[in-house]
Amino acid sequence: MSGCELPRGLCPDMCPASERVRRERERRLHWLEVEPGSRGRAPRADPQRAVKEYCRPAAGKPRPPPGLLRPPPVLLATVRYLAAEVAGRADASCAEVVGFVADRLRAVRLDLSLQGVGDAEAAAVLEAALATLLAVVARLRPEEASGAADPVLLQTQVQEGFGSLRRCYARGNAPHPRQAAFQGLFLLYNLGSVEALQQVLQLPATLRACPPLQTALAVDAAFREGNHARLFRLLRTLPYLQSCAVQGHIGCCRRKALARLSRALSTPKGQTLPLDFIVHLLALDGLHEAEDLCRAHGLTLDKDRVVFLRGRYSEEGLPPPGTCHTLVGSKLQGRTLEEVVMAEEDRDVQRPEPPA
Repeated sequence: MSGCELPRGLCPDMCPASERVRRERERRLHWLEVEPGSRGRAPRADPQRAVKEYCRPAAGKPRPPPGLLRPPPVLLATVRYLAAEVAGRADASCAEVVGFVADRLRAVRLDLSLQGVGDAEAAAVLEAALATLLAVVARLRPEEASGAADPVLLQTQVQEGFGSLRRCYARGNAPHPRQAAFQGLFLLYNLGSVEALQQVLQLPATLRACPPLQTALAVDAAFREGNHARLFRLLRTLPYLQSCAVQGHIGCCRRKALARLSRALSTPKGQTLPLDFIVHLLALDGLHEAEDLCRAHGLTLDKDRVVFLRGRYSEEGLPPPGTCHTLVGSKLQGRTLEEVVMAEEDRDVQRPEPPA
C-alpha cells in the first residue's frame, strides 16, 4: 500500500454515484441505504446512507479507476458511520446488521488494497474496520447466525483483517500508536493458538512490554495452564474491544473450569457448592446462567447449590454461550462504539518505548 505505482482514490462518497444509480436501477439497495419514506416499489438511494458493497475482483478485469476508489479519509469516515449509525440499530435483527456491516467493511479493505496509501494511513483504516467487525460479531448470538452472518465466514474475515493489519505493521518503521493493543487483540482472538503465540513472541521486546500486550500474554498463559480462577479474574479486567476479541472462547473456558471442579469434587454421595460461587468464579450473568450451565452438563441442582455426583458430569454439543454482559457488554461503560473504534477515548493506546 505504500508504493507509488498505484493511484490514490478520488471518490468523495461512501458509495460511488455510479454504483448508487446502478443498484437503485437493479433494486439491490439494502433498506438501510434508502432515503426515508422511499421504501416502496422504487426505493431511492440516500447518498448519506448508501455504502459501497463488496464485489470480488474478477480475474483479468482492469483495476477500477481512481474515481471509484475511496481515499483513506473517506474510508475512515465510512467505518465511523458504520460504527456510529448502523452497528447499534435496534430496528434490524442482529444478523442483518452484522451481515451488512461485515460486507461493507470487506469493501473498505478492498478499496484500500487497490490504491497507493502510506502505511500509517492504511493502519488507521484497518484498525478501525477490524475493531468495528470484532464488536458487531461479538453481539451475534449463535441462534441468530445465518446467511451473510455465518460464523465461519465472519471468522475468516476477522482473520483476514488481522493479516492485513499485521502485514501493514511489519512494513517500514512508521509509528503505529495502537499496534500493541491490536497485537494483543490478535492473540486474544486466537487464544491457545501456538502459532499466534509464536508470532507475538517474535515482536520487538519494547512492543511486547506494552501493557495491552502484557495483559493478552497473561490471559493466554492462564488459559494454557488451566488456571481458571486467574483467567476469569483477568477477563473481568479487559477493556471492551479485548473482551469482544476473546468472547468466542468464554464458553469453552467455562466448560473446562466446570469439568475440573467436577473431577475434584465428585463423590458417590455428592459434594455441593453454592451457585453464587459458580457465578463469581466463572463471571456469569446471574444465578439463571449458572443453573443453565450446570444443567447443560448433567449436574444436579439442589435449591441454590450445585451437586457434584460421580459420573453425572457430561459434555454434549457446544456449551451455553451465555449473554456475556459482565465480561463484554458492560465494558462500554457509557462510551459509544464509535468512540472505542476510533480510539477517541485513547485510554488504552500504548506507545512502545524507544530502544535504549
